Amino acid sequence: MSGQANEAPSGSGGLLLAIETSCDETSVAVVRGGREVLSNVVSSQIDTHRQFGGVVPEIASRKHVETMTIIIEEAVREAGVSLTDIDAVAVTQGPGLIGALLVGVVAAKSLALALDVPLIGTHHIAGHIYANSLVGDIAYPSIALVVSGGHTEIVLLEAEGKFRIIGRTRDDAVGEAYDKVARALKFPYPGGPHVDKLAQEATEEVVLPRSWLEPDSYDFSFSGLKSAVLAEINRSRMKGEAPDFSALARGFQQSVIDVVTGKAIRAAKEFGARQMMLCGGVAANRGLRERLSALCEEAGVPLLIPPNKLCTDNAAMIAAAADLKWRRGQFSSLDLKAEAVMSLEDWSV
Repeated sequence: MSGQANEAPSGSGGLLLAIETSCDETSVAVVRGGREVLSNVVSSQIDTHRQFGGVVPEIASRKHVETMTIIIEEAVREAGVSLTDIDAVAVTQGPGLIGALLVGVVAAKSLALALDVPLIGTHHIAGHIYANSLVGDIAYPSIALVVSGGHTEIVLLEAEGKFRIIGRTRDDAVGEAYDKVARALKFPYPGGPHVDKLAQEATEEVVLPRSWLEPDSYDFSFSGLKSAVLAEINRSRMKGEAPDFSALARGFQQSVIDVVTGKAIRAAKEFGARQMMLCGGVAANRGLRERLSALCEEAGVPLLIPPNKLCTDNAAMIAAAADLKWRRGQFSSLDLKAEAVMSLEDWSV
């Protein structure tokens, strides 16, 4: 990413306006000092995309265009400030859907130019991780377990704003696997919350395989688990029996949770983490929260989890991450480009 280093103004903390449009939520937030959320407006497109069974990129981009100005105005009004009070404009630069990202980037560049304030291109996953800073202090070194629709990663933060990915998915992300299994279980999009609820209510469990990969690996693979669920459904139907969807949901969820929490705890122990953070949209999963909380307590590792409204895509988390760059005067130039694929480690401060 192209950038320019300048000295950030002194004071009680920068007033950042942040824009997030990486997928199907249009969000604008106003945050002071990286911690004080004055407004965090989110416009979801779920109802629009549900009829297609998933996000349609072109439609997502058009919806961002339709709502962007309205959401900016609402966020500023709700924050009780004026645009002339804004010290910098932050925006999700990537990763994400390129058309959707472009809408946010163009809006942010235009606003920064008009207000004559710095622009801060921000990494989407850094936002998910630093959403935790909105609810508590982060202790370093820390392990972040990132679980979302498009990402499943274990990230080591050796110091503030220093990211090192030690494990990532080799195929489907957790959120993708949930949505694909939900579709097989006849649930509407987004299917993750339905699978979680059904798994919590189940009294039986179809035991499914755990993909641990190599003994020392922190990587993940969920495509085989998804195939195992489909195989169980087909096996039942070939016998003329109705598949036990609740038992399958429980079996699927238990397999996912065992692997992601097991690897996260092992990473925390190996790297001497002083804290664990759960990040991303799937962090709202009740079963995952409960298991990771129990394992962290057992291991003596404090756990930070944002509330559900800060787990899903939102602009407040982008402001929290952008504050890392603001305080160091690491600003982006106006030739900033949206990046569908973007390195988290290279974005480090």
